[in-house]
Order: sequence, then structure tokens, then C-alpha cells
Amino acid sequence: MDISVVIPLYNEEESLGELFAWIKKVMDTHGFSYEVIFVNDGSTDRSWQVIEQLHQEYSQVHGIKFRRNYGKSPALFCGFSAAHGDVVITMDADLQDSPDEIPELYRMIMEDGYDLVSGFKQNRKQGDPLSKTIPTKLFNATARKVSGIKNLHDFNCGLKSYRREVVKNIEVYGEMHRYIPYLAKNAGFDKIGEKPVHHQARKFGKSKFMGWNRFVNGYLDLLTLWFLNSFGLKPMHVFGFVGTLMFIIGFLSAFFLGGYKIYCLTTGTPHPLVTSSPHFYIALTMMILGTQLFVAGFLGELISRNSALRNNYQIEKEL
Repeated sequence: MDISVVIPLYNEEESLGELFAWIKKVMDTHGFSYEVIFVNDGSTDRSWQVIEQLHQEYSQVHGIKFRRNYGKSPALFCGFSAAHGDVVITMDADLQDSPDEIPELYRMIMEDGYDLVSGFKQNRKQGDPLSKTIPTKLFNATARKVSGIKNLHDFNCGLKSYRREVVKNIEVYGEMHRYIPYLAKNAGFDKIGEKPVHHQARKFGKSKFMGWNRFVNGYLDLLTLWFLNSFGLKPMHVFGFVGTLMFIIGFLSAFFLGGYKIYCLTTGTPHPLVTSSPHFYIALTMMILGTQLFVAGFLGELISRNSALRNNYQIEKEL
């Protein structure tokens, strides 16, 4: 199979029929063998009924239905697991991503040799408020700096293409869909490209991802990913080092205070109680914190960060 199109969705019943018709037209025009995997992320409208109807009419349509809303990352994870195409393409279900971009995204993977190609949305002025565009620009600038992927302008663009090996070897969980290029790079797939794509105005409904909360959550996720990539496999390297350093400084400070007190007693020099000095409590606090950090690093070495239940999502139906 040439292409698998993975489409996560939440309450997008109005656009699904038109979206699939557009995808089908593009695929038939270029002679691609393909499948379209709709992942229904706990929609409360008639989205699943529309998917079932499309599945009955077209063998290329498949569906995964979550029992409840988990989020975009779990939807992509399950869609990636079910994909069979040589190239996997993701897009949003709201008709803002154009299926006309599919042939070039496919060519860049198969002919240019990219592992991953991310879309760069043009004409974002159409319908996007400042509460979305400003955080997006700040987020992308930080993501480029932290990830080292300098050539991407829009990490969170839903329209991407992947070599099949990429989606089978990365773990998308929580809200890490924003950082799939970073995840791919960490997995050894570092040939990452970008393609300017047309950004269309939303035709139905309203965006499910608006506001400054996505900006804050994005930074927290980026910090988590950076830490896991740097120290996730060896937490003792950071916790143990910092804890040991703090303990040594605290211990030497307390030792100096105690030694100075003994010196004063042996020479008859007047000196206040050790416990009356604020330096004693600072040293004691550093020793306690150092010990706690060291223990945290040790426990982190014992606890695997890959929980067996991390990607255990309740799937109600599959087509």
C-alpha cells in the first residue's frame, strides 16, 4: 500500500464526507493505493455514524472509536499502530488541511529520502485570532531552540508525512503530538524536511485547540521531553549529581562551623552557639535536600518511565 492517511477527530461530522471525497479524488487522480483511518476521539455528535457509512461504501475507509475523549496524541498513536502504508500522512478533519498536498508530501518521502516532512501553514491570517497565533510563534521559536531542528517553522502543523518506519518506532503519548519531529529525531530519524502548505479557513464548527492554555501546556511538554531525552534513562546523572553536590557543600559548611567552634573552645576565644548561626541551618538544609535528591535519582533508576498502561486506551469499535 502506498499511503495511509490518519485523521484524528472530535465532533467533526459535517466535514468528514467532504474530506474523504477530496482525499479519494486526489488518490484516484494519481493512482495511489491507500487507506484512510479515522480515529474518533470520543465524539459526542454523529461522527462515528458518518465513518460507519463511509466504511460500508468504501473499502479504503477504516475507523477506530474511543470510548471517551483521550486527546490527539492517543488518537495518533492508535492510528499509527493500524497504518500499513509505505508513507503515513496525518491531517486534521476540519478541512483546513488540503489533501491536494498529499502527492508532493509522498514524493518528498519516497524520492527525496526524507524520514518526515512537516507542513508549514501559509495564510494563517484566515480566521486565527491573536490568542492562537502569538503563542504559536513563541512556541515554535522555543521548540526550534530546544530540539535543534532549525528548519521547521511550524512544529504543530497537523499535516505531516512520515516514512512508515518512523511511526512504528516513536511513542506518541500525553500531548506529545506537538513534538513528533523531536521524537523522530531522538529515535534516529533525523532527515526532517518542511513543505509550505495552504491553510484554509475552517468551514464548519470552531477550533478545539484555542487559547493560552495550549501555550503553557506546550512548554511543559517540551520541558518534559527535553528532560526525558537528556536524563530519562539515567535520572541518577542529574538528581544524583545535584544531590551529591548539595550534600557535600552542606557537610563541608557544617564541618567548618563545628571545627571553628572546637578551635574557639580550645583557645578560649568567645564564640556563640553553633545553632545560633544562620549558616548552620543553611548547611543542614542543603544536606537534607541533597540526600532527598540523591534518593530521588536512585528511585528513578529503579522505576521504568515506560509504564505498561501508558498507551492502554479503551477502544469501543474498529472497522
